[in-house]
Amino acid sequence: MKKVYGSATEALEGLLHDGMLIAAGGFGLCGIPELLIDALVESGVKDLTIASNNAGVDGFGLGKLLETRQIKKMMSSYVGENAEFMRQYLSGELELEFNPQGTLAERMRAGGAGIPGFYTKTGVGTVIAEGKEHKDFNGETYILEEGIFADISIVKAWKADETGNAIFRKTARNFNPPAAMCGKVCIMEVEEIVPTGSLDPDCIHMPGVYVHRLIQGNHEKRIEQRTVRKREEA
Repeated sequence: MKKVYGSATEALEGLLHDGMLIAAGGFGLCGIPELLIDALVESGVKDLTIASNNAGVDGFGLGKLLETRQIKKMMSSYVGENAEFMRQYLSGELELEFNPQGTLAERMRAGGAGIPGFYTKTGVGTVIAEGKEHKDFNGETYILEEGIFADISIVKAWKADETGNAIFRKTARNFNPPAAMCGKVCIMEVEEIVPTGSLDPDCIHMPGVYVHRLIQGNHEKRIEQRTVRKREEA
């Protein structure tokens, strides 16, 4: 089965429709599938629900899809760093389903493992628990969270072979593995595609069985918050 495609647009061909649910990897601007996001913007697909830790920053990452009003709902942990995300949410233009970070990651992982739901203590007694089933185990109260089963996953890895076996680079191994798992179709962008069999099996983070389409490209890799020390006075 062909997995390597020539571009992000080509890799998304035949998969997009209005109102779909997309799981997106990355944390802040680290490990985000920026080429696939740009292709989504160009496609014009709309009324999207995006499951992602956050929505990038203004004008970059998922922030581009917010600016073009292609996102209807975010399933996220963090609203900060993106003024447009905050503005749309507070004005009622954007639906937002808040998830604690660990819960969101586990909801994605559960979906990838075929698990429709699980109980967690995280969020009990807060607005997170409103409207959710509560159940006691050994004297402790838990809430039921549902697994995420996305129409597609868009993720970024550092290196992959031609079958999709992938390695993530340091902290870019954040939401990418669980996001990749929970999509009916996973599209992965990488910095380098290497011949099959050239990766050490012990170093592979994501087995190629989860990856359906693969592209290679150049990435901007912006720094979200650049912090440097002030020069010492002479």
